[in-house]
Amino acid sequence: MAQLFAHPQREVTVSELARLAEATLPTALRDVDRLVRGGYLTERRVGRNRMIRANEEHPLYAALKQIVTYGYGPTVVIPDLLRGRPGIDAAYIYGSWAARLNGEPGTDPNDIDVLVVGDVEPSQFYPIALEATKMLGREVSINVISPNRWQRADDGFIRTVQARPLVQLDLRAS
Repeated sequence: MAQLFAHPQREVTVSELARLAEATLPTALRDVDRLVRGGYLTERRVGRNRMIRANEEHPLYAALKQIVTYGYGPTVVIPDLLRGRPGIDAAYIYGSWAARLNGEPGTDPNDIDVLVVGDVEPSQFYPIALEATKMLGREVSINVISPNRWQRADDGFIRTVQARPLVQLDLRAS
């Protein structure tokens, strides 16, 4: 749902949703069928494919979008903003947001910490952080480190980040 509600104009096949959610096709089909029957999603047939999208006309659309984006949006929004930029080797969400997503109890995170590993200019990420902040309703901070520093892990910051929960962001072309 995060994929669909973060991009309500985007239509995807059920197979694509299964891949994005890292779920089996039967699981994705069952869940999509339920959400279509409930009116939360719409479908359009194109040949043998079912094109699925969020139903912006549903009375609960705005509330669902807010909830889904709040809880899972960073794993959709941030990769979309980083994808295709040269020089990025990997990107992670770390800190309290990653900890909560991984089941650690605690207070609601006030911000989202992102680590970009690559040989890139840090200043290019300021506008991206601002756009992500606007889209997610929480401050997004992007830190950039070199691949060498990430691999060496010889400073306290990197050791701490690597020892705590990390959410690796999927930067492959969608």
